[in-house]
Amino acid sequence: MSGEYIEQLIKIIAKLPSLGTRSARRIVLHLIKKRESLIPQLIQALEDAEKHIKVCSVCGNYDTEDPCSICSSSTRESGLLCVVQDISDLWALERGGLYKGRYHILGGVLSAIEGVTPDDLNIDKLLQRIEDEQITEIILALPATVDGQITMHYISSLLKDKNVQVSTLAQGIPVGAELDYMDDGTIKLALDMRKKL
Repeated sequence: MSGEYIEQLIKIIAKLPSLGTRSARRIVLHLIKKRESLIPQLIQALEDAEKHIKVCSVCGNYDTEDPCSICSSSTRESGLLCVVQDISDLWALERGGLYKGRYHILGGVLSAIEGVTPDDLNIDKLLQRIEDEQITEIILALPATVDGQITMHYISSLLKDKNVQVSTLAQGIPVGAELDYMDDGTIKLALDMRKKL
């Protein structure tokens, strides 16, 4: 139907989250129609991303500097740490500018079905940060799923003898939902109404 280079591009783009072959075809068609302006810009942006984006050694966020701009900011509440599953959750919380503390990215949640154990997550680093950074409150902003709940209870049990308040996001985040898909009002309500575990 189309040339091998077009098919190769469609296959690559179809691998991106939330895109299937049909969406990838539309994107590729648009890129080809606007190739003089879009493709060089896309190539440059991808090369810049590959060259300059780093993983923050403190929280796990993506940024062009290490530590990231959130971890190195003097305007953030240093004693407040929000624990999230993934970078997309951090971005969702940052999108509305509602949260003023720092973050810790776990890199997933505990899952017996998928074989994810505490050793697979950044839990040891979280415990070390609580000691090193004198954290006074931990907000567990994990998915409202069974695995998310299990992970929250596991982490809160590790923190019960530490001098740190542990809270979780309040109601307002529907069960089974992910932060990345929530609107700013729902996220603000959940942050404002967080509760102690």
